[in-house]
This record gives sequence, structure tokens and C-alpha cells, in this order.
Amino acid sequence: MTSLYISTPKSVLSDLPIYRFEGKIVVIQSKREVPPAIHMLSKQRIVGIDTETRPSFRKGITHKVALLQIATKDVCFLFRLNMTGLTNEIIDFLCNPDIIKVGLSLKDDLQMLNKRAKIQPANWIDLQNEVKKLGVTDMSLQKIFANLFSQRISKSAQLSNWESDVLTPAQKTYAATDAQSCILLYEKINELLQTRDFELIEEEQITTDDAL
Repeated sequence: MTSLYISTPKSVLSDLPIYRFEGKIVVIQSKREVPPAIHMLSKQRIVGIDTETRPSFRKGITHKVALLQIATKDVCFLFRLNMTGLTNEIIDFLCNPDIIKVGLSLKDDLQMLNKRAKIQPANWIDLQNEVKKLGVTDMSLQKIFANLFSQRISKSAQLSNWESDVLTPAQKTYAATDAQSCILLYEKINELLQTRDFELIEEEQITTDDAL
């Protein structure tokens, strides 16, 4: 039986092994590269999505969303919106009701995307809502993933410059991991909801074997 924290203690995270996306990462930074990428993604039943925005360290200055990550389990496309814009192909994909788009705090992502172009999202599933069905109160991707998989997602690249001319390997891995991990979490949550093979605990330590 899987043991889950009702609320994952922050102290648990530092001792966990790091999870990284190890599939193929494709960077899309010109409009001509968008259609074939969307064509491939449109064949999927489910994808993970996330966005990144260049951080602002000065009051009153904000930036538009720079990166849209759309991932399958094996491939992640990084759409550099600061270079391509939010094209009609991307908008049509995000509004396609036949494809499940899973993410976390999607209201925030939609708010940022809408600053580039208006979107009427269809079949978007927010993990913050899904994990509540288990009785878990964790809200961050890092804590939810640690709780369900006993692995840690590094956030070290979160505040880097997402409008740089070239994304670093660390940025690409970070961005792809955030998007792809949403699929893994969605499937794990659904599995646990169907089997009910889990118990909720508070402060006891979960072993890796219990959580897998």
C-alpha cells in the first residue's frame, strides 16, 4: 500500500533523489518550426504543459510569457514564444477538446498566455484539483511529485532568463521535466483513485519502496 503525506514536510525534500526528464527535447524558435511540432503533438491523447516567464527583479516591470512547454512522456517541445509569438497553430492546439492538457496552477499559465493572445482552453486539467481527490493538500509541483514518487524536482533554473538568445542545458531539462512530470502525476493519481491502494499519513517518513 502506498503511503502519502496529507501535507509533505519541506524537510523531506532534501533527502530525495532528483528526477529529471531524460527524453528528447526539441526547441522551437521560428514560426516555420511550429506546424510540424503541433502536428506531432496533435496525435497524442494527453500532454503535459507549463510556461516560463523571464523574472523581473524591479518593481513595476513585468515580462510576457517566454516559453511554452508541451510534453509527451518521451518528447518535450519548448516553444520560445518570445521568438515565435503565440501562433494560430498553438492556439488551436490548446483549444482542442480532444486532447487532455495536464498542468499545475493552470489559471496562472492561462493568464500569462492571454497577454499574448486570447485563448479559450479546452480539456485542461489542473493537478492542484486532482490531488485533492486523494485527500492531499500539497499545492506545488515539487511537493506533489515528492509525495507520490519519492523523488525531487529541482527548481534551480526557475528564476533564470527565459528570454536568453540560447537556452542552457539546465534550462531545457528544467522546463521539460516540469511539463512531462505532469503526465506522470496525472496517471499516478488516477491509478490511486481507481485502486484506493493508499493511506494518508502526517509526519511519518515514507520509504521509497512504499511510494513507488
